[in-house]
Amino acid sequence: MTDTARQILRIERQQVADFNRGRIPALLRSFDPSFVGFSSTRHPRIAGRNALSRTFHFYLKQAPKLAYSIVQPRVQVYGRAAVATFYWKVRLGKRSINGRGSHVYVKKPAGWRIVHEHFSRAH
Repeated sequence: MTDTARQILRIERQQVADFNRGRIPALLRSFDPSFVGFSSTRHPRIAGRNALSRTFHFYLKQAPKLAYSIVQPRVQVYGRAAVATFYWKVRLGKRSINGRGSHVYVKKPAGWRIVHEHFSRAH
């Protein structure tokens, strides 16, 4: 595994920890201001960190005791771009929701930033 892949995996694991602790400002630091993505629960495109912040707040308000986790992460590096894919699970008490996710990263002067994400529920 390359140093870049390890660095991206650390960012992904930190994302999990920050989300589970409700640390939204810390979560948002990994995302580029031009971020665009898709949620597994809402149809409209999420564009920008402000919209993403509202989405994170929505999830945490709906289920303040949720637990998010990822498994089987894989990172593919293409020079100054990288793609992280993984399977995710959200536990809501005794209920679990499973899905797939991906983050597209671009190397910026401030470090690796997520420019796109796509989350979908498993069928």
